[in-house]
Order: sequence, then C-alpha cells, then structure tokens
Amino acid sequence: MLESLKKMFSGNEGDMPVNTGSKPDISREKSKELYEKAKTYFPGGVNSPVRAFKSVYGTPLFIQKGDGCFVWDADGNQFIDFCGSWGPLILGHNPTKVREKVIETMQNGMSFGAPTALENELAELIIKNNKHVEKIRFTSSGTEAVMSAIRLARGYTKRDKILKFEGCYHGHSDSLLVKAGSGLVTFGETSSLGVPKSFAEETIVIPLNDTDALTQAFAQFKDQLAAVIIEGIPANNGLLIQDPAYIEFLQKICKDNGTLLIFDEVITGFRLGFEGAAGYYNAKPDIVTYGKILGGGLPVGMYGASAEIMGHISPDGGVYQAGTLSGNPVAMAAGIAQLTELLKSGFYKELNAKATEFAEGIQRFATARSYKFKVFHVGSIFWFAFTDKDKIQCAEDIDAASMEKFKIMHRELLNRGIYLGPSGYEVGFVSAAHTKIELEKAKRAILEALDIVFRNK
Repeated sequence: MLESLKKMFSGNEGDMPVNTGSKPDISREKSKELYEKAKTYFPGGVNSPVRAFKSVYGTPLFIQKGDGCFVWDADGNQFIDFCGSWGPLILGHNPTKVREKVIETMQNGMSFGAPTALENELAELIIKNNKHVEKIRFTSSGTEAVMSAIRLARGYTKRDKILKFEGCYHGHSDSLLVKAGSGLVTFGETSSLGVPKSFAEETIVIPLNDTDALTQAFAQFKDQLAAVIIEGIPANNGLLIQDPAYIEFLQKICKDNGTLLIFDEVITGFRLGFEGAAGYYNAKPDIVTYGKILGGGLPVGMYGASAEIMGHISPDGGVYQAGTLSGNPVAMAAGIAQLTELLKSGFYKELNAKATEFAEGIQRFATARSYKFKVFHVGSIFWFAFTDKDKIQCAEDIDAASMEKFKIMHRELLNRGIYLGPSGYEVGFVSAAHTKIELEKAKRAILEALDIVFRNK
C-alpha cells in the first residue's frame, strides 16, 4: 500500500489528479445530542471557548477515543488527528510506554499533596538536558506557570510593568489578557470582561517584529519593566516565526535595561527540540515556562530559571507560589515516560524531517496551482494560511477575511477524515505516531480540499 501511495505522489504535485467534488457531511448526530445537553451544564456547552466550533461549520465533535495518530468521535467517525490535544501529544494518542508508566504509578495512589521521588526524577531529566534552567517549579498548567513566572520577575526586579506582544497568548491570567491600545507603544486594554483596568495598565503591548517599537517602549518606561514575555515562536495566532536577529535584539535590550526575558514555551517547549525555541534560536531567556507536553497531555506546567533567580521563590524567598496538585505523581510519571522517549537518539531529526516533507509537499501543490496559500512550518509545527506573503511575523499581517476559506477547508477535511483545530488561527502538529501512509492520505485530502476552496476563486 505504501508503494502505491508513493507512486501516486511521485512527480509534480501540481499535475496530480484531484477530485474537486465536495463530500457529504459526516454524521454528527450523537455529537450534536451531547452538545445540546452540554449547553445546559457549561457556558456555550464547552469548558474552553475554541472547542465550541464558532469559527467553523457544524457542531463540535465529541471525541470518544484516541490511539496513535487517530481519534474517533461519538458517532464513530475516524480522523487522522493533527491537533494532538493542542500539541502535547508528540508521541501520539495513548502511547504504550506512557500509559503503562501511568497505570503502574496509579497502583500506589493518584495524589498526595506531598513530595514524591517522581518529582526528583522528572526534574533531573529536564535539568540535565536543558542548559536554560538550573532549578524548576512544577505547576498544574501552562497558564499557572506563566502567571508564576510573571510574579517571580516582578519580585526579583522590584518592578511592576510587563511588556508583551500583540498576537502572543500566554494563558488567561488577568495581567496577560491584554491587547494593544491605539498607539505604537501603549498601555494595554483588557481583552476580557472582569479584568480590572488597573491590571491592564501594568502591561505594555507592542507589535511583534518591530525593533523601533521595542526601543521606544524601553525609553518610555525606563527602569519600570520587570519582564518582556514572548512565545518562543508565537503559535497561538498563526505561526509567527521571528528572525534570529530580532530575538538577538530582544535579548540585548532586555539585558541592557535589567529587564528579565521570559520565553513562554508552552507550545514550543520539548516540541521543536528538547530545549524548545530557546535551543532553536540559541537564545538565553532568563525564565522559561512549559506546559502539558511535560506530562504527555496530562494537566501539568513548569517554570524554571537560574538557581539565583529561582531562589526568590517561597520557601527560599519572598515570592509566593503554591499548588496542592503541583508535582502530581501521575503527571510526573507520564512526563518521565514521555521525555525519556524524546531524548532517544534521532527522535527530533526523524520527526522534523517527516513534518517538513509533509508541509513542503502541500506547498509545492499550492504553488504549482498558483493558489494564494502558504504552509508555514518549523520543526513538527505547521500552519495553513490563505495568503501570498512569504513571511507572516506579526498579527497585523494575518488577513481576517481569509478565515472564510479556512472554514470551507475545515469542513472538507472533516468529511475526508482529517481533524485540525477548529480555527484558522491555530497551528497543527505532526506526531511520532503519524506514519508516511497516514501523512500521504492526509496530504491527498488537503489537496482535494484546496481545490474545492479555490474552485470558484
């Protein structure tokens, strides 16, 4: 079967025969029934907003099972999954070694609110293989890790203001649910009801990839900025890959002004490589934050820094942070099993090569057909953008109107058994569980979907 697929995809993708007919919508009757019931329990029927499918067609899919690179919904539909629980399932769904380690640990209990040897084991695994951290603190989520890192930066520098970038997402803590104001360098404006204006006024928001704005911000708020926070590679609002020179400039201006640089690696950490985006750029952030990839998708987070900076965290220092479920043994066990696999020789080389081949094959097809479509990718992360720009490095460069094309594409892909996150601003992920056979099937479906999107252009 693989050989036949290879023959099908050999040669110029632009000349490939593609079926341009829309497929019938898959059955969502059980998912729809579950969604209607869920709306009586949860706001919008969901426990996280993007799951509500407001940006795409149809009702949300209620997932019943995941295995390898596949998920199945409540109606029995099978999909090749490129969402992967929003990134942490780098080994795929339900990997044997992670599952077995979790079951083994659960035999002894699931939560103690007290130290366990598993915390030491996972911490040693991380610190020995990541030169950017000397001490760490586990949390229960990426949002909690980022919130704690911000507090640490303020406590360490004795400053209050934080600078973030438009288009970067850092979780739903109050001081970071902030969008840009009307000027080039402004106090932020709240992007959610319930966030006090006074909180937003401690957060400065500027455009990405703009050295002039960065310089102006440091001049305007001299000696007031505790930290600059940036996603390692911004990947919550498209995939906004920054140039190395910009990251170097960012590091230098922070260092020159006594401001800490925080890399939010909740998406990129352990995904681009074991050292994440910091390793990719050979950067030296002062604080790094990580999320659920640490626990194979279980609820977990972490922040880390030098021993000197981390020495300010309670009980050693005066910056308070705590968590009853921090270092939960089940999550620690999953993390040990998952990170052990990632450290195996050649793991990232093989994964990233596979993802690159997948992304570039789709791009060749789109280019040959002169479609206004780009596949941006780095490591095993990719993003489909309906644009003719060769680079998109800030939020302002994303055409909001193009999301209508993504809606069509998303529906066509679901009908062909391909699952992407239900928003055109979200990225996709290739996992170690995606074989060449599944990637070729998915590529075929994507090319068909593109032909349908551009059929009446």
